[in-house]
Amino acid sequence: MEYAIELRHITKTFGSVVANRDVSLCIRQGEILSLLGENGSGKTTLMNMIAGIYYPDDGEILVGGKSVEIRSPKDAYALGIGMVHQHFKLIDVFTAAENIALVLGPNEKYDLKAIRKKARAICDEYAFELDLDQKVYEMSVSQKQTLEIVKMLYRGAQILILDEPTAVLTPQETQKLFSVMRNMKRGGKSIIIITHKLHEVLEISDRVSILRKGEYAGTVETREATEASLTEMMVGKKVELNIERPEPVNRHLRLSVHNLSVTNAEGVRVLDQVTFDAFSGEILGIAGISGNGQKELLESIAGLQKTEPQSSVVYYPDDDRDSTAEQLIGKTPLDIRNMGVHLSFVPEDRLGMGLVGSMGMVDNMMLRSYGEGHSPIADRRAPRHLAEEIKEELAIVTPSIQTPVSRLSGGNVQKVLVGREIAAAPSVLMTAYAVRGLDIGTSYTIYHLLNEQKKKGVAILYVGEDLDVLLDLCDRILVLCGGRCNGIVDARKTTKEEVGLLMTRLQEKGGAAQ
Repeated sequence: MEYAIELRHITKTFGSVVANRDVSLCIRQGEILSLLGENGSGKTTLMNMIAGIYYPDDGEILVGGKSVEIRSPKDAYALGIGMVHQHFKLIDVFTAAENIALVLGPNEKYDLKAIRKKARAICDEYAFELDLDQKVYEMSVSQKQTLEIVKMLYRGAQILILDEPTAVLTPQETQKLFSVMRNMKRGGKSIIIITHKLHEVLEISDRVSILRKGEYAGTVETREATEASLTEMMVGKKVELNIERPEPVNRHLRLSVHNLSVTNAEGVRVLDQVTFDAFSGEILGIAGISGNGQKELLESIAGLQKTEPQSSVVYYPDDDRDSTAEQLIGKTPLDIRNMGVHLSFVPEDRLGMGLVGSMGMVDNMMLRSYGEGHSPIADRRAPRHLAEEIKEELAIVTPSIQTPVSRLSGGNVQKVLVGREIAAAPSVLMTAYAVRGLDIGTSYTIYHLLNEQKKKGVAILYVGEDLDVLLDLCDRILVLCGGRCNGIVDARKTTKEEVGLLMTRLQEKGGAAQ
């Protein structure tokens, strides 16, 4: 068997933290290999060593049977290795063709006509749908991802690493990507896909390699695997994979949103007269392609967005009585808190908005309680106790609760943020991509925590990107398309295809709130 890449006894440490220990695995030519593992298991670190971003402390990498040194992305490119990261490396004001021109080598001539011709040939060969003259800022997430892959292929990549490629794609876009991946495989390319979506692993890959706590746990043929067997290999124990969905009890109106509209700094209306109700004891899912108003919707309710005059968000603290209703529009987050509204918010931007990256877990816990004390000396005992509790319950991997959270993996950062917001005992809990980047075991821990809040009568707004989870976890799903409410469906009765269509095809008058 001829291997595209062989990793032999790879070890990588960062100070006292061992990211990869004695990892040996291989990728065959012309195959799709899925790489699975819990948060902190070393998947991205291992791939970054193949891509030239990190250099191993020990071990050997072979490409095409020959031992190589990959000390930079330039070395990786020269060996035919390209990595498409979750956060795209594109220039927004350039066209697709101009972005592709950025990967030209030092001895290659800049000829945009020739570049466009070669890129068009690549698109035709693998059935990519890409307008080479379109500006990046006009593109959907799916189109940007396609451009990144074409860039790698233009550079001559024979081995492609895709990091969470379906994270923000609709089911229809995911199937298009899978079709292209199969075309690339038939063309002899080797593809490594990092993902947490086990049903996608079983659908697209030929083999699955698993890392556990930085060590190689084994490789299995996909046709012989199941979601349960892969999960057990990842975490070392059986994990129940059925998402609980209790029926709502004592359901009453908690939030009433009417004509919520937001226009951004560029003059674009990103939310357009969105109307819906949220009830205690239920999880209202919010679906939509990335950038269709999910962020602005939650931030408007939390007092972080300037809304248009007709907008209204009314909060009901106990029941449906108008005399107790509170209007949240026009209030700052501090105003909302001082009104006694117990609102928790897990934003999409974990370190930019949710946490302070240079601070440890204890200080980030204090951000919620700092203004409550009456002493000039901050009380660190309660935040320290809370940090220890969250670290233990969510199995956060960190050298210390004082370690700056920016040094933690993305998944562990998310655990800190979700744990802190749930611990605040909210009456309304809003989460944006609460399980993004989390392994399957921790994701189920988060689902369990959300359901516990639901049973306590909390109204939960859950913005998610995995439609399978939205359909299994939520009671109702509000679908945003072009900043408008395009429908609210019963999650127990709808289908993934119906939600996917609502995400991409705007109805004449939008959907009515239910």
